[in-house]
Amino acid sequence: MVSVAVIGCGIVGATIAYELSRLPQFAVTVFDQQFPAQQASGAALGVLMGAISGKTKGRAWEWRRTSLERYETLIPELEAATGNPIPWNREGILRLCFAGEDLSSWEHLVEQRRSQGWPLEILSAAEVRSRYPYLSPQGIIAAIYSPRDRQVNPVALTQALVAAAEKNGAQFHFNTPVQGFETCPAPTSLEDSIASKTQQVEALQTAKGLLAVDWVAIAAGLGSTPLTAALQQTVDIRPVLGQAMRLRLPAPLAETLQPAITGDDVYLVPLGGSDYWVGATVEFPNRDASKPIDPQADPQRLTALHQRAIDYCPVLREATILEQWSGLRPRPEGRPAPIVEQLSQYTNVILASGHYRNGVLLAPATARAVQALLPCKE
Repeated sequence: MVSVAVIGCGIVGATIAYELSRLPQFAVTVFDQQFPAQQASGAALGVLMGAISGKTKGRAWEWRRTSLERYETLIPELEAATGNPIPWNREGILRLCFAGEDLSSWEHLVEQRRSQGWPLEILSAAEVRSRYPYLSPQGIIAAIYSPRDRQVNPVALTQALVAAAEKNGAQFHFNTPVQGFETCPAPTSLEDSIASKTQQVEALQTAKGLLAVDWVAIAAGLGSTPLTAALQQTVDIRPVLGQAMRLRLPAPLAETLQPAITGDDVYLVPLGGSDYWVGATVEFPNRDASKPIDPQADPQRLTALHQRAIDYCPVLREATILEQWSGLRPRPEGRPAPIVEQLSQYTNVILASGHYRNGVLLAPATARAVQALLPCKE
């Protein structure tokens, strides 16, 4: 049996742990310095923008497609395993188009998606008003409807992944940071290992002692940078802050659950009943070396985002703000997101991090990619 230690239990780490726990050849142990989904996953809105994303080829599209297809089986699989429902909006995503926007690129995307077997529909302004009368007619010239994109509650999903993985035999250690690594030359010949500086991790150092491992998957988001630094292979992942809020209307926008809506990069996510999420800002870290790198939540940005949501859905003006929150998204510096690869100069360390705004969307595809890097596959 191959022992795999997963470091980090946000949505990405939890999905890796669950998918590996389904396979009898892996013994999975997960470490996190907090409880599950306390960082980026806990602040995410869970909007799965796949077909409507505009990504049409290469890994960017293939991973979205893979994840969306897996979610269709994963959610009911987890609900059956845990006995708990996972809030899961299967009504699609509606992307609003405003005055001045060129619709020709959307027409081209509709044709591309049709050839790929993924439907998209361009709605006229009149059709938008008819289907979604709660939206303002001011400035909306059209909308793109993607019926097969989804939205899921990230915290409930992460908790279900953990519970189901535990049932499969995975072990979880929360409030247990990994403090360091025991390494040794990789078992080729000693001379070759020294010459190439190829190493392997043989154990993790934690407050609970040493844990011998065959493989390590680092899926710790922003925490991945200090972990890779401890292995002398620093990967630069920077924080991008996002703020969001939960609103409650006097009555639901419609009698049935509606699609998640996005316009001007502002998301309106129905949660069932009269509750809605509105989010999320994008606030980059300081470039001034004299200031802390972590961005600080700017309340004016959240106010502006709230107002923009009201602009295209005026009834939100009547809503009560139940809560506001922020979280830091892990964004790789100087390279595309996410980073899913074997760590340089280590034969048994996989980095699966830096998903930026797409951790929930790409978690299933990431887990599949990690499995493909391990020695025992299905």
